[in-house]
Amino acid sequence: MDSDEHKRVLDPERDTAALKALTHPLRIQLLGLLRQDGPATASELAARTGESSASTSYHLRVLAKYAFIAEAEHRDGRERRWRALHTLTSWSNESMESTEAGRAFVGLARRRQIEHLERSLARYEADLAAGRIGQEWVEPSGITDLMPRLTAASLTELFDTVAGKLEELTARDADDPRAEHVVFVAAGLPLAAHEPAAHDPEARDPEARGVKDGGPDGRGSENVTPENVTPENVTPDDVTPDDGGPEDRDAEDLNP
Repeated sequence: MDSDEHKRVLDPERDTAALKALTHPLRIQLLGLLRQDGPATASELAARTGESSASTSYHLRVLAKYAFIAEAEHRDGRERRWRALHTLTSWSNESMESTEAGRAFVGLARRRQIEHLERSLARYEADLAAGRIGQEWVEPSGITDLMPRLTAASLTELFDTVAGKLEELTARDADDPRAEHVVFVAAGLPLAAHEPAAHDPEARDPEARGVKDGGPDGRGSENVTPENVTPENVTPDDVTPDDGGPEDRDAEDLNP
């Protein structure tokens, strides 16, 4: 476990059983909910996930066994409450790649993060439509999809730079009443060159690449090719934003 009390660092050799326990999708979701929304009972989590309270209770006990969560102060004596022990889970991609269990966990964790992004987008749209999110959030919110040409060292630097800036801004806004929880997901996935197939829309239309929606500085759809792209926005329950990488990059969010 990392010296940072807010981070759980997983090692594929030392934490084999914990990795296996965390590969269950409901456990990842329960951990994410506890990190995102705070302590809850099995019954409360059952209502949020659509599972039975017996099922959530069982999976919460498994998470507790491997020190992802612990009992919280009880609101009353009728049902135990659970809390997350860390705000994020992280790992070294290189270490995980060395074992079958590690590879399986990373693949599942990344797909859970994509599902979390889809749920977060739906929730954001609903909150905005219902007036729960102010109009000042419309312009800076969005999703960016770019394809810069980078070296492995540059991608590492990019993630480190974003992580440092995110830490700085989080500390700055900690006591600002205007601040909200923001889902911030980043991905950096190198793709090997290939001959484009005839049916590939990107082969016929270069403008299909690099589309991003609105945001600061008048961001809108752009005509982007791999040669002239400018990289932007790159992340944090149990894993809150990025999914590991060089030098134990944080997997943030296995949030719900």
